[in-house]
Order: sequence, then structure tokens, then C-alpha cells
Amino acid sequence: MKHITYLFLFLFFLNLPSEAQVTTLSEAAEISIITVGPGKNLYDKFGHSAFRVKDEANGIDWAYNYGTYDFNTPNFYTKFAQGKLNYNLSVAYFEAFYQNYIQENRWVKEQVLNLSSTEKNELFQYLQNNAKPENRGYLYDFFFDNCATRIRDVLKAVLGEELQYNDRFVTEQYTFRELIQKNVKANTWGSLGMDVAIGAVVDRPASAWEYQFLPQYVFEAAAVATVTKGNTKEPLVITTNSLFENTPQEETSNFFMSPLFVIGLLGLIILFVTYQDFRKRKRSRYLDGIIFFSTGFIGFLLLLLWIATDHSTTVNNYNLLWAFPLSLFLCVAISKKQPKKWLSKYYAFLLILFALLCLHSISGVQTFAIGFIPLFVALAIRYIYVLLFLKKTDGKQKF
Repeated sequence: MKHITYLFLFLFFLNLPSEAQVTTLSEAAEISIITVGPGKNLYDKFGHSAFRVKDEANGIDWAYNYGTYDFNTPNFYTKFAQGKLNYNLSVAYFEAFYQNYIQENRWVKEQVLNLSSTEKNELFQYLQNNAKPENRGYLYDFFFDNCATRIRDVLKAVLGEELQYNDRFVTEQYTFRELIQKNVKANTWGSLGMDVAIGAVVDRPASAWEYQFLPQYVFEAAAVATVTKGNTKEPLVITTNSLFENTPQEETSNFFMSPLFVIGLLGLIILFVTYQDFRKRKRSRYLDGIIFFSTGFIGFLLLLLWIATDHSTTVNNYNLLWAFPLSLFLCVAISKKQPKKWLSKYYAFLLILFALLCLHSISGVQTFAIGFIPLFVALAIRYIYVLLFLKKTDGKQKF
């Protein structure tokens, strides 16, 4: 309920600043980068970035936020799933923006920028023009075009070569996947879901420029960036203010509901049933049907994310090596008492895919979710058993 209240307040203030006809900032005006810490929800784990324009002489204290979207967009959920949803630059009174994050217990930091009066007005005019209804929308991309990268890109567009970023804030080299996983608690369903849905394209090292898809690195990059003033280089940031310090709260988790436990338990069940089948020289055909349906369905969804959406990071997803879509359409065939002979060849094919999965993992082509390791082991053993069983019995059994 409180999130609905905050959303209402935010939308209430959303268009108020645009009504003011301020065209020029005073000499005393300040423009800042605002960085917000992570929140509780998965979509808040990476923090947030915005601009603040403050000019007491003109009665201005506004937040320019590139991280909003309109729920009234036609086919909102379809566009969101397809990666075709536009995000918007919104303008709100800073106090409303700020109070929202205080209520969510998220720290807020401000970096006042070292800009001349001319540069401040150029940046202000850029933001004002970008906030017009015909200009405010942009096609969101989590890694390459989001609320954080827009801060960097807008500054570069306005300041040009006078603004110099460097890589001094990068102390260790990480891939895109490692960077997002650093912000998500290990052995959680959110962490697992991202590892499964995102393809191998994020398993390459990110450059210092690319690190800035995360708000924390926008903050750190700005802290060491410089601007040219005549013949000298000066820090981009002249003052850093901590506007709100959050109260640290320990995240509670239940191991028995965690991916590693749940998936590990599923793996043990598969291994136990396989062992019983081995002892009794039979095949639990319904288990095989469930496995084919489950892995095939997951694979079908991953394939859709790859070929039927505009998401730039769900392509080249080698989780399809264990979650092969064709299995979905063979779940009935494998559940029969006397499955077709050629299904033994399909099991051999699945084992080849597992070998390729191991090769991709060892070579670093793609990092796979650790929580799935117990399942991978169980599935490989199950596939070997069923392959040998089908070859030995020609698929026939009395059960």
C-alpha cells in the first residue's frame, strides 16, 4: 500500500516543474548527480541515479529522473516482456523524489558538479528539452541505456571533450554478469533467475565506461573524472554530500527455501528414483516425462527470450544445452510404456549437449548458476541410465 502512496505522490508532482517558465539559471545555481543506494526488491538492488537542479533565486529544486515508465502504455506487459518498453525522463520536485527513498531506507548521496554558469545553463536546457513529451521516451536497455548510463551520456553530450573519464575507479576487472551478481545476494531466486535468463554476451569483461550501467559506478567514475578549464584540468565533482544515511538491515533468508536446497532436493529425488529403477531393472516413465516437460518448457521460454524479443542480453544463452526446447514436445512419447526406439538416440544427443555445457563452462564462454549443479549431475546420471535401459530392453518393460 505504501508503494502506491509513493507512486501517487510522485506522479502528482511529476509535471509541476514543467509548468514553470524558467529559461536561465542564476549564477548561484547548482547541478548535481544524485545516487541512491540499493533497496529491498530485486528491481531496486542496483540503486538509482538522477540529476538535481537547484536554483534558489528562481525557486527551483528539481529531480530529473530517467528511470520512470508509464503503466498506461498500450500493451504495457507485452512490450516489457519483449524489451520494447520505453522509459521516460520525468521531472519532479526534489523533495518528493528524496522523501520516497528515505521512506524506503535507501541512502542518498549528492555530487555537486564543477560547471561554469554557461555549462550549467547548457545542461539545464538539454534536460528541459529532453523532458518534453515528444523527447522524453527512450528504449530501455539494462546494461547499455538506463537511468545510470544516461547521466554519463548527457554530461558527455553537453560537455564534450572538456569532460574526461578515466578508469582509476576500477580496481578489479569484472564481467557484466559478475557486476550484477555483486549486487544480488547469493543463493537467491533472483540471482538464479538472472543467471538463467541472461546469455553469454554478459560473460565478457566490462570496460570502465561500461561499468557505469550501475549507479554506484556512475558515482565512482564522476568522483575521479575531470573537466578542462582553460589550460588546466579540474575535478568534475567539487562537493560530495551525504543527504541521507540509511539504517543497515540484515537480510533474512531461509536456506530451506533457497535454490540450492530446493534444486538439490530435486536432484536427490531424481538420483533416488534412478537408483531404485536400477535395482528393480525398470524405468519410472512418468519421472522422465516430467523431466522432459520441465526442461523443455524452460528451454522454450529461453528460446523466446533469444529470438522473439529485443533484449540485447538474452541472446546466445547456452542454458539451452540443458534445457532443450524439443524435450517439451517429447514428454508424452517418453512417458509411454514402450517408447520409440529412436528416443535412445535422443538421450545420447542430450548427453552430448551436457558435454558441450561443461565445455562452455570450463572455457568461460558462459557462467552457469551454481544452484543448478546438483540438478545437472542428477540429470546426466538419469540420462545415462535411461539410454542404457532403452538400448538393453529395446524400450519394453512390464511396468
